Amino acid sequence: MNITNIILILIIFSVAAVLMVNFIKRKKQEETIEAVEIDDKTYTLEKMTAFIKKRLDEITKINLYDIGLSEEELKRRKNKKYELKKALKGCTYGDVNDKKYVKELIYDLLAKEYGVNEMNISAAIPFDVPSLLTAQDKFDIIIHMFKEQFGYEALTQLIKKYDLGKLKYLAGETKPSYVITTDEINEIYEKERFILSFMDKLSVIVQRIYQHYKGYSSIDEIRDMNIDGISGGVSGLPESFLSQVAQTDGDYLSQVMEHRVPRACDSIWIFFQGKSIRLEFLSFGTEAELKRVCQNIYKYNNPGQLSDTNGYKINEMKDGSRVVVVRPSFSETWAFFVRKFDAKRSTLEQWFKGEIGCEESIDLLKYLVKGARIISITGEQGCGKTTMLMGMIENIYETMNIRVQETAFELHLRKIYPTRNILTFRETDTVSGQEGLDVQKKTDGSVNIIGEVATDPVASWMIQAAQVASKFTLFTHHAKTFPNLVTALRNSMLRAGVFKNEKTAEEQVVQVLNFDIHLQKDFRGKRFVERVTECIPIEDKNEYTFDHRKEQTLEGKVEKFIDNATMFFTKTTNKELYKHVNILEYHDGTYVLTNKISDENIKQMRNNMDEMDVEGFDKFIERNWGMKKAKNKNK
Repeated sequence: MNITNIILILIIFSVAAVLMVNFIKRKKQEETIEAVEIDDKTYTLEKMTAFIKKRLDEITKINLYDIGLSEEELKRRKNKKYELKKALKGCTYGDVNDKKYVKELIYDLLAKEYGVNEMNISAAIPFDVPSLLTAQDKFDIIIHMFKEQFGYEALTQLIKKYDLGKLKYLAGETKPSYVITTDEINEIYEKERFILSFMDKLSVIVQRIYQHYKGYSSIDEIRDMNIDGISGGVSGLPESFLSQVAQTDGDYLSQVMEHRVPRACDSIWIFFQGKSIRLEFLSFGTEAELKRVCQNIYKYNNPGQLSDTNGYKINEMKDGSRVVVVRPSFSETWAFFVRKFDAKRSTLEQWFKGEIGCEESIDLLKYLVKGARIISITGEQGCGKTTMLMGMIENIYETMNIRVQETAFELHLRKIYPTRNILTFRETDTVSGQEGLDVQKKTDGSVNIIGEVATDPVASWMIQAAQVASKFTLFTHHAKTFPNLVTALRNSMLRAGVFKNEKTAEEQVVQVLNFDIHLQKDFRGKRFVERVTECIPIEDKNEYTFDHRKEQTLEGKVEKFIDNATMFFTKTTNKELYKHVNILEYHDGTYVLTNKISDENIKQMRNNMDEMDVEGFDKFIERNWGMKKAKNKNK
């Protein structure tokens, strides 16, 4: 081979090498550009949520025996895997500790594995451009910052600070309503001028990912707050209605599609200090998301399947909240109702705080409980009957065993009084309230507490048990007036087949029922004790005479006989079995003790109190009704 050929070969190889190097450089540049483009899309909420789902799925499903771990490391990893599985399950039941654990893990995965940093975090939520933030973004930031300072009182503090719980008129509406609007959230965000650290921003993103993955969507953080309750799906148009609208009104349908008319999935309401407040700025987004929340929120302790044939479920959550879920076709749309009962706040003092006459009113209710009186607590839904019941239980003597019957666990008395003899029963699919109350008779209970007398069998058994099975009974009912309460209990006795005669059934009710505490909630949501009423049975005195024997003439004897007959028919047809008097009344912000407690009840109450309380009760009677001789008279 001559030198010319060698030179040509070298030149060809050189050109090929140069072309190869350029090709590789160009390829790398294209990959770099592509990587940058992918990175710009990677840090969205959707991409990060998908990563978290995939990563947690890998962690929980990995076979630890296939990766060659030491015995100690295997044991440690197995414990972590079990703990994560448990937390992923528990957080869907409303367990705030499991929720915290899962969120911390998501935080670490995003920061350490996914590479979220100060530069790319705004691709998910535009924290640095307030004009691009949605109302939900701003609310999430506000709640996070308030929660850092106030914990689970964050929402309460926010509502109080900006007076969000007042009546207001919305544009185009002629009647006021309780609502928190998008404009109010925007104004609050501007006024607060939050300075967010990277940790704050990432925490907000973690919460947003968590609530759509394992949480309760837009209500997730709100549900944890110390409020009275939250509900969804209870306003707006259901999807089934849209097809009907489309056939009749195309313009209205277009307004719905543009979200100018609320849909069912836009319905989020909170129950706050006796007021139902609509959160206009929040939404579940889609009907499917509302359905997902409804299907998950009631699952604690496996209460059974919510199906079309079984269209509702009543259950409790892990934190003791009561949850009711309904679905089509039982209801027109998917909906849920969560009620929270804060036992620590349930005291009699909270009902009378700041009112004139509050001290004597508190003393009256305490002595009624200490005196072992059978007491009903009545009022409309949401007026605080369960809260009042919790406050009264505090005054039951420690020596008395308490037995509770509820539809769903709400009172949770053993959390407040862990050293007391308390056992609670509830209705199930296989055990009725009547059967539960029958079992209570055999459990050495001194006090029967019935969360709600809602069915005829329970009402009839309550009357029977109050006569013979326990020392005294406390229960709640929805009656509006005292005569309505007596009538409702009487009718329950008749429908349950315990009695056939109305008068006989009513006699049993009034002989058992001692006092009624009626609660009221006014238009602005204020809850108060409207009255305390005593039931006084009227004794059936024998008023017939034998005067006809003294008469000498037939006409005189007939006249006396007609007098007795008239008396008989009057008693039979128009017999008054009881009278009711108000012991305490509420008038314009003042509690007034009116009529005296009857002598018979005073006597029975003193017999059931210890010596110290008897002395205090006598002073209470003397102070309010001037009965200095009550003590000697009733001994």
